[in-house]
Amino acid sequence: MQATLALVGRPNVGKSTLFNRLTRSRDALVANLPGLTRDRKYGLGRLGGRDYLVVDTGGLGEETDAIDALMGEQTRAAMREATHLLLLIDGRTGVTAGDEALAAELRVMGKPVYLVVNKVDTTTPDAALAEAYRLGLGEPLLISATRGSGLERLIERVIPGPASEAWTDAETDDPSVADASAASRGNMPRPRSKEGTRIAFVGRPNVGKSTLVNRLIGENRVVVFDRPGTTRDTIDVPFERDGRRYVLVDTAGIRRRARVNEMVEKFSIVKALEAINAADVVVLVLDARAGVTEQDAHLIGLALDAGAPLVVAVNKWDGLTADERADVRRGLDLRLTFLDFAERHFISALHGTGVGHLLAAAHRADDSAHREVSTAALNRLLEGLVAAHQPPLSRGRRIKLRYAHLGGHRPFTIVIHGNQTERLPGEYKRYLANGYRKALKLVGTPVALEFKTGDNPFAGRRNTLTPHQAHKKKRLLRHVKRNSR
Repeated sequence: MQATLALVGRPNVGKSTLFNRLTRSRDALVANLPGLTRDRKYGLGRLGGRDYLVVDTGGLGEETDAIDALMGEQTRAAMREATHLLLLIDGRTGVTAGDEALAAELRVMGKPVYLVVNKVDTTTPDAALAEAYRLGLGEPLLISATRGSGLERLIERVIPGPASEAWTDAETDDPSVADASAASRGNMPRPRSKEGTRIAFVGRPNVGKSTLVNRLIGENRVVVFDRPGTTRDTIDVPFERDGRRYVLVDTAGIRRRARVNEMVEKFSIVKALEAINAADVVVLVLDARAGVTEQDAHLIGLALDAGAPLVVAVNKWDGLTADERADVRRGLDLRLTFLDFAERHFISALHGTGVGHLLAAAHRADDSAHREVSTAALNRLLEGLVAAHQPPLSRGRRIKLRYAHLGGHRPFTIVIHGNQTERLPGEYKRYLANGYRKALKLVGTPVALEFKTGDNPFAGRRNTLTPHQAHKKKRLLRHVKRNSR
């Protein structure tokens, strides 16, 4: 059985920093701000030849309002799931009453509890040890999550026994190495993830993204609160239905740049934008009562720029009158004319109305985006489209489109070769894209066209006239001048 390590402690003791170190990633949002982490965040790690699952949690012991109580429920759920509990305390501030209360709560759970003293690089280790022994949890483990010191000893203590074979990648405590390795593969074709189809739920703050994720999986996996900005980090939720695996990604709400002042919110938005680029399918969640705003259109543009398949979920549909629903539909038709390829679903995340259709729509969009089409089929479609509607004339010459082939996915790209393709008007390009999408029955994914013009071997060259041609040209010019008088 794989060890599951739950990181527990008061706010701002370094749990997220330790999570990033143990998983060799930057998945958890880190800032010098208490209460930044609110949801459970899971990550796989390996250190010293030992595999484990680590869970980052929100801080306990300083609940001041309702959202802190909900955050505490998420942390205690992680404690119940874990096989090992790691209680982090701040070595600089020493043991507090909150630490003592947490230690008492962990003792009664009947699971191995390990006391971890963090931030020992900025204090005297002997003083930190003397304070930590007061909690009665055995020998404390001294670490510095920021510098990565003491982590191998920590894992050897928590997961004893012989180490397993090493990974292919070299093990390191530096998250930047893993980031650099991932970045080096950024321009390579991305295969389908083994963990399942990644579905990112994006939208403005307080449109119901977290409620929708909880409704889909059937449990309170992420914190839901009636306050904009409740979700601060991207949360990956593995999920399986009807034999198909998914990873639901809850993201922070994205506001207009002019309204973003706090540094934490800026980092949250960056993480949300990264989730859009990494997602297989993006579900744009709209508020039916607010309609389509400029920020919603901006988010759609970001998803289209990333080439991601798209599904539109119009939330809070319950409670609207028939006239209000008709107005919403007219507004969508007016504002989203460029998004006619994306499926629209009118749902209520709170009550579950229409939510069950979203996964099927994401399934269709993902399959369309990865569709393989032969060159022969694309050429037959091109011939039919050109025969039905010829390209326009350019400088008295007909633009010719000769053949097409598949250029790639995300977005679904078709490369068309011909003559004077750079002079093809936008209307005709849209005609071709729509024709291909309808003929291939592509849903949820944009179709991008790339045009290639063959090199003209005579471009830039002047014809050299023979003596006979030069004589005829002079006679013609004299004739023209004589007639013009």
